[in-house]
Amino acid sequence: MSRGQTWTRALAGGDVTHVVPSVITADATLGDGTARLLAVVPDPRSPYPRARAGEVGLREGLAIAETLTGTVAEDARLPDDRRRAIVAVVDVPSQAYGRVEELLGLHHALAAAVDAYVRARTAGHPVITLVVGTALSGGLLAHGYQANQILALDDPGVVVHAMHKEAAARVTLRTVDELDELARRVPPLSYDVADWAGLGMCDELLKVENAADPTGGDVRKVKEALTAAVRRARRGPRDLSDRLTSPGARRTRAASRRIHESLAAQWW
Repeated sequence: MSRGQTWTRALAGGDVTHVVPSVITADATLGDGTARLLAVVPDPRSPYPRARAGEVGLREGLAIAETLTGTVAEDARLPDDRRRAIVAVVDVPSQAYGRVEELLGLHHALAAAVDAYVRARTAGHPVITLVVGTALSGGLLAHGYQANQILALDDPGVVVHAMHKEAAARVTLRTVDELDELARRVPPLSYDVADWAGLGMCDELLKVENAADPTGGDVRKVKEALTAAVRRARRGPRDLSDRLTSPGARRTRAASRRIHESLAAQWW
């Protein structure tokens, strides 16, 4: 069982619903409210070979969009503060790289998922991402990156990056060892989750006893953190401006902030 499936079941108390074999959803109690959990999980029997290990592919992108669109429609008549939080439980090795996927419109499926997350967030649903395993490339962009708040487990098995290390080595014409040495001096190249969190994109790193098989204490701790993240999201803006105004971003994203300010001044 993948980490995404393990944590979704743990947070929901056991039962999950398969939207399609590779996308699961469940409701979990967070504080005095309910959250809709959503995760992409491996499907060894998928008709798309490049989407059998938990990648976000055609079926996955459209299933995410369907689930989120349905959640928004179900809660449309509720007051803003009672609309369910949405928690993207993330353990995705990438998007589904494949000729068939590209020919059939993978970009459309992933765009549909991104759009559905944006629509949910702007409709007043706090969107929280919980990274429990790998969060790489277009998989994270389609499933998790549109969140008001991003939380991650502080564990060696958690990796957030643009591409797999071996692929990065091929692209940069370096060895993996050379990349590791370079990452010690250039944090954005690091595959250590703590280095990624230091870049200002992570709202909280969570220490747990067992990231692969969470204890009862781990589940309580993470649910408390998710509850607090939902409260922050409800108080904050519905766009992603916090990515540049958070305390972490003010420390580590000064250049990005200056560029945004300059572009805004020139645009207006």
